[in-house]
Amino acid sequence: MSIVTVRNVTRRFGSFTAVDGVDLDIGQGEVVGILGANGAGKTTLMKMILGLLRPTAGSITLFGRSPGRETRRRIGYVPQDLGLWRDLTADENLQFSAGVFGVRPSPAPEGSGGRLVGDLSLGVQRRVAFAAALQHQPDLLILDEPTSGVAPLARARLWEEIRSRAEAGTTVAVTTHYMDEARQADRLVLMAGGRVIGTGSEADIVGSLQAVVVATDHWDAAFTALDEAGLAATMAGTDLRVPGAETAAVEAVLHRAGISAAVTASSATLEEAMVVAGTP
Repeated sequence: MSIVTVRNVTRRFGSFTAVDGVDLDIGQGEVVGILGANGAGKTTLMKMILGLLRPTAGSITLFGRSPGRETRRRIGYVPQDLGLWRDLTADENLQFSAGVFGVRPSPAPEGSGGRLVGDLSLGVQRRVAFAAALQHQPDLLILDEPTSGVAPLARARLWEEIRSRAEAGTTVAVTTHYMDEARQADRLVLMAGGRVIGTGSEADIVGSLQAVVVATDHWDAAFTALDEAGLAATMAGTDLRVPGAETAAVEAVLHRAGISAAVTASSATLEEAMVVAGTP
């Protein structure tokens, strides 16, 4: 059953189009990872699904109806800024959000209950925000960069909770910049320029995209030559990788610069697919 249905949704801010003709379905108990560079339209799409922004065009339904007060009661939301009051304690934040939904407040994590949120570490703040979003046992959990800035162990614990909720039937939509997190999603949605440009597994997103691998003792000169030629290279150990480029084009640049190198082709990574997708 589709919990979230997005059909040809567009959102404009003046002359700027933040989301452009997006279609998306998210099923019950599914964990969908929404990926893309800053400005890809991820957060704007999330806010429209929540009902915080109205689409300029297109339609969105949640649980078979338009977003509104009734559907909001069934949603848990962790925004990028966490949505916590920094001058209230963790307990007070949890009590307030629980009161909104008419449920009992959850205990604050790690003995943080009596401390002001502003005095807590970012990792603990995010755990408080996560606890607040789950207090009313939502059917849909929307997480916008929920673990940004959190240590790897804390991220793993949050993802254990996400998985547990999904296995119990909660639908989860999550944006993330962490590729290890993205790989834990059941399905990926890649956005660029406000559009969905890829969906499916990691292999589906990467598709036939390749990267050119450059092995050379003169990697610094090779990096500079490729950059000046408009070919974006990254370091991978002692090699350079140029996603989305043609082997012949890379060889030509290096030859003109007088750089000796071994140039081969390799399957691109998910990170490289994102970089290529976000390149104008």
